Amino acid sequence: MCYDISFTVNMRQLSDYFPDLIFDSQINLDFELGTHIIGHSYGDHPIIYKNKEDGKLHCKLMEWGCIPFYVKDEKTFLRQRASMLNARSERILDDAKSYWYKIRNRRCLVPVTGIYEHREIKGWKKKVPYYVQLNSQPMFFIPGLYSVVELPDTTTGEIIKRSTFTIITRNANSVMRNIHNGGDNKGRMPLFLPFELSKKWLDDDLSDEAYKHILDFEMPSEELKYHPVFTIRSAKARPDEKAKTEHYEWEKLPVLGVLNPD
Repeated sequence: MCYDISFTVNMRQLSDYFPDLIFDSQINLDFELGTHIIGHSYGDHPIIYKNKEDGKLHCKLMEWGCIPFYVKDEKTFLRQRASMLNARSERILDDAKSYWYKIRNRRCLVPVTGIYEHREIKGWKKKVPYYVQLNSQPMFFIPGLYSVVELPDTTTGEIIKRSTFTIITRNANSVMRNIHNGGDNKGRMPLFLPFELSKKWLDDDLSDEAYKHILDFEMPSEELKYHPVFTIRSAKARPDEKAKTEHYEWEKLPVLGVLNPD
């Protein structure tokens, strides 16, 4: 699945990809950059979506981790929210009982500069994280779905609208299968898309056939670049003091695809 991402460019650069993009008033163009953004923190992230009122592309901050529109008490839903960080592509069109089917037309794009995924190695206590990017784009856009819910403010009790989003995942390609090779959700990866398909994802007139074509797209392994990094889910500082996204040399790390070290 995808619970760890990076966004290390200035938000203004989104306009290089979407020249007519409108930044909503609540967004700060100097939004704090993040070499490591953790899904389970349920924090804000800039999201690109088609505004239903004016039909134009907007960018606004949304919380990572969908809260369904029917939820009335956030506290009772909190334990379930972790399961809403990602949406399996197979459940969006083919599972009419899923929440993702209900919001299938609330499509959005999640801009990132990379994602992290963990590799399991037999005999090693800890998994090794890898940083993964697209060869062709320093910034790329993962398709997602968004949801708007009305909930009482925890301080004032005033009812406010909150926008939340999920990242779409699919079965992994060969490289990502070798990296994401352990855990309950092994063999999954974000729905990496070339830029043209990312733009098409936001089309108003997206047919079911075109929708399915996008969900079925598998990014070729050769289009990904990746390297191991130091532990990211720890307060422990990197010994070499480099950024989290930088390559880290793990001693006796077996070749990718090999479970057992020599």
